[in-house]
Amino acid sequence: MKLENVLSELDGFGRFQLRTVFLMVIPRVTLPFHFLLNNFIAAVPSHHCDISSLDNRGIFRNLSLADRLVVSIPVQEDGTPNSCKMFAEPQYHLLLNSSNITDLTTVPCQNGWVYDNTTFHSTLPTEWDLVCDKKRVNKATATIFFMGVMLGAAVFGYLSDRFGRKRVLLLSYVTTTLFGFASAFSYNFAMFAAMRFFTGFGISGISIITMVLCIEWVDIKHRTAVGVLMSMDWSVSTALLPAVAYFLNGWRYLTAVVTTPLFLAMITWWWIPESARWLVSNGRVNTAHFYLSKCAKVNGREQFMADLKPEVLSKVIILENENRKYSYLDLVKTPKMRRLALLTGIVWFGVACTYYGISLNVTGFGVNIYLTQFIYGASEIPAKVFIFFTLNKIGRRLNQAGTLALTGLCLFCSMFIPQEMGVYKTILGALGKMFSEASFTTVFLYTSELYPTVMRQNGLGFSNFMARIGVSVSPMIMLLEEVWIPLPSAVFSLVAFAAALSAYFLPETRNSRLPETIEDVEQTRYSLNTKSITFYNKEFY
Repeated sequence: MKLENVLSELDGFGRFQLRTVFLMVIPRVTLPFHFLLNNFIAAVPSHHCDISSLDNRGIFRNLSLADRLVVSIPVQEDGTPNSCKMFAEPQYHLLLNSSNITDLTTVPCQNGWVYDNTTFHSTLPTEWDLVCDKKRVNKATATIFFMGVMLGAAVFGYLSDRFGRKRVLLLSYVTTTLFGFASAFSYNFAMFAAMRFFTGFGISGISIITMVLCIEWVDIKHRTAVGVLMSMDWSVSTALLPAVAYFLNGWRYLTAVVTTPLFLAMITWWWIPESARWLVSNGRVNTAHFYLSKCAKVNGREQFMADLKPEVLSKVIILENENRKYSYLDLVKTPKMRRLALLTGIVWFGVACTYYGISLNVTGFGVNIYLTQFIYGASEIPAKVFIFFTLNKIGRRLNQAGTLALTGLCLFCSMFIPQEMGVYKTILGALGKMFSEASFTTVFLYTSELYPTVMRQNGLGFSNFMARIGVSVSPMIMLLEEVWIPLPSAVFSLVAFAAALSAYFLPETRNSRLPETIEDVEQTRYSLNTKSITFYNKEFY
């Protein structure tokens, strides 16, 4: 008897599993809130130099605001006031001939900036003047956050394989809540950057542990449904974020409010079960029997667990050494695990880099930022429906490679649409976002099925580490538009195509029993159907 058989007998997707999924959704609401928060708190409103210092013998103050701008601020090629330059002295002759601005002395802004507060009441750039020479610092706020996520993925991945999913999940709740609120009360940019780094560090644990915990509690035939269902909270929350940001039009209030769901998550943590797979894999069969018995009671299958003794559970997973402790080094010690880590790392890098390359550029598509963010979130829902049906029809591998290739194609095509055609760029961006989200939905489920139970969180931790490298560089890639405007899209499309090619070389896991040990991966894996057990993917292994 295998653990898959035990879960099937307990109703592999009954009330107990549904309750677990619901308990995981509560903290997962904060994921897109924080991951996409930079779109709103780091938004740069229209601005120009503060020209109050140019008052000259009272003449200047008698002019209207429009005339003051004409004599004080040089215009750009598109006719808008320059954001970073001003005239050294008022140029009153421009009131008669505003086109004659050649050979006029300009200087950088001397007394700060004046911002247009129509859309945003306050953002990081307006709070600490992160514009012009400091605009790269503003771009770096997303990178700093995702560097924390990157480190957190490695740390929490190891800790949850070492000490269990449940306890480490609570640690990530507390860490994210503490530093999330500290970010909102930061009194300078250095403090804010540090607090956002540790917020990303903590929230990374929520991202990887919640998905794995749910997948480890369901049977084979319901894994796809759970993987897609768990990812639906991301899409709904992504569409909800612009509404929250619209009504909380200040970065401090917004940062604090998007963290508050974790208070409820900490309360409901007591009802979260530990992973029975992890417990059995670590020789804690009595505790595993306790949680399986709770599952049986909730699902109405008490009789089965009454006949199943704890000592029987010790035989459902055959371990080479029960006292062995696993680490990230085990990802590269054996040849097939090494190849698996290499390919999944490339895929996760490509998936995350392209997804956030689109997601963090909501102002680059020529439409209202709130509307664009809502469209992006709403466009992900049909992607989830599409993936739900195709994952079991054509398998994980072709879905992963195909959605990445289509994402790259959308990004490539967007290079040839001029900025003035903002609606068309938004439509193409939404399509790219839809395929990119489909690839993200697939990669979480796919990777969870590829790695064995004893290394699943380490494998996901490493994969998330690679993903966050991709996310961290995506804001930097967007700076390449200073060299050539379509260059970021070209780079993102190449990354997507490279990841699609790597995904094609991964093995298929559809209808496959989850591997429990490294030995399962190194030898062979089983594909289950209703009639027999057949081997597959020997060419990979």
